[in-house]
Amino acid sequence: MTIAHPRPTEPRLSVRREPVDGACPECRAQALRAYPILSEGGWFDVVKCADCLYSVAREPGPKLGPIELLADRV
Repeated sequence: MTIAHPRPTEPRLSVRREPVDGACPECRAQALRAYPILSEGGWFDVVKCADCLYSVAREPGPKLGPIELLADRV
């Protein structure tokens, strides 16, 4: 039997946090990052300060988050 998705070998799973231009309105740090999050309300695309975790933006994301279905490519 072939396993389509083998067990991850990394000790921790993480998501890439993309740098965003601008300063945090709370602490003024130049450390804004954009990334997807999963909360009780589903997936959201957020922009947060990496220093103080202040939420600058929060938009509803794709229903399955970073998972892309093959049917969506057609």
